[in-house]
Amino acid sequence: MQKVVTIVGARPQFVKAAVVSRAFENIGDIQEILVHTGQHYDDNMSKIFFDEMAIRKPDYNLNINGLTHGAMTGQMLEHIEKILLKEQPDIVLVYGDTDSTLAGALAACKLHIKVAHVEAGLRSENMKMPEEINRILTDRVSNILFCPTATAVENLHQEGFKHFNNNIVLCGDVMFDAIKYYLPQARQPKIELPNKYILCTIHRAENTDNQNILSEIFEALTKIASSFSPIVIPLHPRTKAKLQQINFNFSVPNIHFINPVGYFEMLYLINNSLLVMTDSGGLQKESYFLEKKCVTLRHETEWVELVDCKCNILAGTNKENIVHCTKQQLSFIADFSKQLYGDGFAGKHIAQYIKSN
Repeated sequence: MQKVVTIVGARPQFVKAAVVSRAFENIGDIQEILVHTGQHYDDNMSKIFFDEMAIRKPDYNLNINGLTHGAMTGQMLEHIEKILLKEQPDIVLVYGDTDSTLAGALAACKLHIKVAHVEAGLRSENMKMPEEINRILTDRVSNILFCPTATAVENLHQEGFKHFNNNIVLCGDVMFDAIKYYLPQARQPKIELPNKYILCTIHRAENTDNQNILSEIFEALTKIASSFSPIVIPLHPRTKAKLQQINFNFSVPNIHFINPVGYFEMLYLINNSLLVMTDSGGLQKESYFLEKKCVTLRHETEWVELVDCKCNILAGTNKENIVHCTKQQLSFIADFSKQLYGDGFAGKHIAQYIKSN
């Protein structure tokens, strides 16, 4: 029997881990120990996902949060190392590109424990993003690289990974599995929504920590809300705090600010929207799975295939360009027929590979 320690800490990782953990249970002969670093720690960003998605209670909850990247990664590394020494797993499984991801991978490789990275091979080519640093370093120390797309595999080949001591596995995207499994449970948030609306999320540090950029984005949203469509914004706590620092007026006509929502409510919001505007990597894909066009409020994306098929457009952070791209996407007829992210059984493929290796 393989013993796997799974490291999670942030909302997207809870969703991905739910898929793979269920596949472990279905396939059998795999013992999973679940470690929650606490990176996302309030009820709306963490507990609600465990409750709604029937993810079992973590075996360890480290409650590490609210620190700088270095302090948080360091504390996670220290505590995860202690857990690994105690549990002696065969494999440590990490997801995505957060500080929790990197800390889990570093702790494992320094103890000569195999590391498996789900969502390997993604690249934005922007080294100012903490996520880009985390994913590159995690890939380099991983033994098993579970890639969601052919582009991710090609990225690793171009960086010379085929010469390293690892196995590159094209498994598809576990977020596609999650959408298929959980969509029937989607539900409307307990708020009154406009009949037609654009869904928007903003949370990345490069957008929220720069006051000029944050102002540009929200000036664009104000223009879009008055000219095209109401906008619904589930407001990330950090974004709210940054907006308060620039004395933003939250009583903007046609912009509906709501508290962060659970996964099922987010599925509902995406599925019933006209369009999605976001700086989230995961939401770009979820929009595609639910056949919604997307405007990405960044200058680059890891999911280049969505831009290539014109279902997604990179608007950057300039006010005029955001408004222009939104108008363009609202009128554009997109093709969602391409199977870009596997067959919807990525979790099963991951579980089978880990069981047999």
